[in-house]
Amino acid sequence: MIIVHGSIPLRPESRDHALELARRMADATRTEQGCISYDFYIGLSDPNTLMLFQEWESMEALMGHFQTDHMEEFLSELPELVSGEIITRRYAVQSMDEDEAPVEEDAPPIIH
Repeated sequence: MIIVHGSIPLRPESRDHALELARRMADATRTEQGCISYDFYIGLSDPNTLMLFQEWESMEALMGHFQTDHMEEFLSELPELVSGEIITRRYAVQSMDEDEAPVEEDAPPIIH
């Protein structure tokens, strides 16, 4: 599984337009093959920061996402709405069966 986390600082006067753009992007992306979850959240410490969280079945599915029309639309409109640097991080996650989990003394139990 691939997880993507992002932070998008918004210009306050563009916030409403950015939220609508994010809604359209999330709705379209959730229909893509290989998309497990895709959503934006508003930062509690700064309501003009959008947080992005995505989960993908594979890197191939994520790469296919970058080729969609809705991604092209999102990327073309976004620069006018942001107030600083967009930060994204991508993580490859491998699930472990309970039998395979490493055991450490005094470690809290793993909850699935």
